[in-house]
Amino acid sequence: MPSIELRPLPPGAAGELLALQRAAHVPEAQLYDDVRLPALVWPLDELADELTRSSCLGARAGSRLVGAVRAHERDGVLHVGRLVVAPDLQGRGIGTRLLPAAEHGTRLPRATLFTGARSTADLRLSRRHGCVDAHRETVRPGLQLVHLVEELR
Repeated sequence: MPSIELRPLPPGAAGELLALQRAAHVPEAQLYDDVRLPALVWPLDELADELTRSSCLGARAGSRLVGAVRAHERDGVLHVGRLVVAPDLQGRGIGTRLLPAAEHGTRLPRATLFTGARSTADLRLSRRHGCVDAHRETVRPGLQLVHLVEELR
């Protein structure tokens, strides 16, 4: 595998990001028995619009987009979300590099993120990075989200 380079993703990369996001969430859809997870049905135009309003960092192996994470500031908190890694490269440290990189440079005192309660690898990564459980939210039967926070300062 070529070395991984982290760099900002421009709004023009929305199509490439959408393909990666969908591929990365197929195992989640299987885990939750739900092919209509938001990450799988998100329209391209809405994703492109979000990329103009939030910071998106991509991980590239050569020219291939193999990971990404988005972050935006709201109400004095850094909201980190949609951390995705190509399924064939999960478990190789790409997510471990993306999560702190998304927080780099912020002056905000706190970051927050959420993931599904069954998404054990995501929870492990977040907790290993210093995030702690804040609360749980039941979205519907069978889908519970774990909201996590990290004190940055």
